[in-house]
Amino acid sequence: MLERLNQAMEQIEDRLDGVIDVAGLARTAATSEYHLRRMFSALAGMPLSEYVRRRRLTVAGAEVLAGRDSLLEIAVRYGYGSGEAFARAFRAVHGVGPGEARRTGAALVSQPRLTFRLTVEGSSSMRYRVVDRPAFTVVGLKARVPLVHAGPNQAIIDFVRGIGAPTRERLEKLSEQEPRGIVAVCDDLDPSRAEGTELDYYYGVITSPSSSEGAAGAAGVTDEAGLAELAELAELAELDVPAGSWAVFTVSGPVPQAIQELWRDVFTEWFPSNPYRSRPGPEILRTVLSPDGTEADAELWLPVEHERR
Repeated sequence: MLERLNQAMEQIEDRLDGVIDVAGLARTAATSEYHLRRMFSALAGMPLSEYVRRRRLTVAGAEVLAGRDSLLEIAVRYGYGSGEAFARAFRAVHGVGPGEARRTGAALVSQPRLTFRLTVEGSSSMRYRVVDRPAFTVVGLKARVPLVHAGPNQAIIDFVRGIGAPTRERLEKLSEQEPRGIVAVCDDLDPSRAEGTELDYYYGVITSPSSSEGAAGAAGVTDEAGLAELAELAELAELDVPAGSWAVFTVSGPVPQAIQELWRDVFTEWFPSNPYRSRPGPEILRTVLSPDGTEADAELWLPVEHERR
């Protein structure tokens, strides 16, 4: 996998002054475009599109300082439709405009070429299983939140805190499939997975496709007080998930570090070492918190498919 990924990196270098076809890069890496973007983001710490942009502006910066071509010629060569657009992008990366850089010989920022290598760092193992699941439905309360790679996600914390205890209890009664109980579900993530991009966050449960209707009846609510408590549940969001394979990883440790590190390790260690790749679909997390809320036992469910070699 890493050898093919490095071949794709060479392909990028050959086409910095032309069109870079991500689907073609995925074919070179012998994987899907979706998985290539996910793998690259996890391994490189930046989206693939951002890496390409920085490499182009690094090479363009050298040409600006060389002074052989006009700034407009350099701008067009690296995919910018105008000198103004090129100048904005150049300044964003280098901290100085191309004209000033040429006049003064200013120091510029360089994005090095990336090469991926496998490093063996220890003998720790990762607990996982792969299961095939029929179609199911996620039922729960939904919010649009930013993606946070490290540390607490305050938007999610505020959203969950706003859900009353009666609503949580009655929502949990709708759970009927693994993973049982209340789960956190992330869907519709930006392909770049860049920090701050938005995603759909569900605080909900897993049900069979036919059981998501009639939430009040499924929760055993018949009295007026119970129906009032279910006012929020009347606005339940539903996410239909097709049948497929899921890799299930387990971890125990401090919150949220252990879970965020698990996600990182899955993409930097597990995928390169196993014949699976990620496929489009939601990510599901079930956590059981310690009494003081600082530790958790967690299950992370990721949609996968077998990698055809």
